[in-house]
Amino acid sequence: MGIRTDLTLEAAQQLTKTAPLEGIVKKEYQKADLKITEITVETESAANNLGKPIGKYITIQSELPLENHPDNFNERVDILAEEINKLCKNKDNILVIGLGNKSITPDSLGPDVADQTFATRHIKQLAEDVDTSDLTTVSVIKTGVLGNTGIESGETVKAICELIKPSAVIVIDALACSEVSNLGTTIQLCDTGISPGSGVENARKELSEKTLNTKVIAIGVPTVVDMQTISEYVFETPSPNKDMNNMMVTPRSIDKLIMRVSRLIAMGINRAFQPNLSIEDITSLVE
Repeated sequence: MGIRTDLTLEAAQQLTKTAPLEGIVKKEYQKADLKITEITVETESAANNLGKPIGKYITIQSELPLENHPDNFNERVDILAEEINKLCKNKDNILVIGLGNKSITPDSLGPDVADQTFATRHIKQLAEDVDTSDLTTVSVIKTGVLGNTGIESGETVKAICELIKPSAVIVIDALACSEVSNLGTTIQLCDTGISPGSGVENARKELSEKTLNTKVIAIGVPTVVDMQTISEYVFETPSPNKDMNNMMVTPRSIDKLIMRVSRLIAMGINRAFQPNLSIEDITSLVE
């Protein structure tokens, strides 16, 4: 079957239906109301079978859609920050990249997160009479999409990396999933980078340590699932209707989902790299 998904958890679940998958270590735990699954792909054989590079993948799942505004929002922010810190050890100079198209709601996660991320590089460079030693150097960009800019996101990011030489790159992008239950309820983090647009079969140049010569952490939320994948997942047989290949499904409340999950991810990034600032402090600085 041609199940299409960006979620390593889903890919692993599909493969392990028939037999245990060697070369993969899986660990599950609970933090507050969130279920967290860590999958470590350790061998080339496992990576080839899974279709995912060697590395660590962290999946954060909520029983309720992330568009809901729980009373424990601040707790969720700190949990996300903890998971980001597991993947990103070197915090000397961080570059945050928002991928996607601001004009298409299901694809606007990256730009929306970038808009709410606290950039400090200019402050560290220009503030002469203010002590900025507690601030991590963070730069933020939105690359736009090839159809609007004429420039591959990978080319833009590579040029900026060569200029500012970040110790790590954080890339945010919308994802595709195969299980409807994961739409808008799941956040995936990984230390293997990302191929922008791969979930909707529009893959561009990958952003990874291999292409950028620095650590690349990818963060994404599934916002779409294609009809062909839904059909194959539910009925366990390829759909004869080829028109489904061109149809993508997104939650009805996608506007609210993007608004709230982008704030959650942005605040998680801000807390991970500016631990000396409270969520209230950061909110006052970016809004």
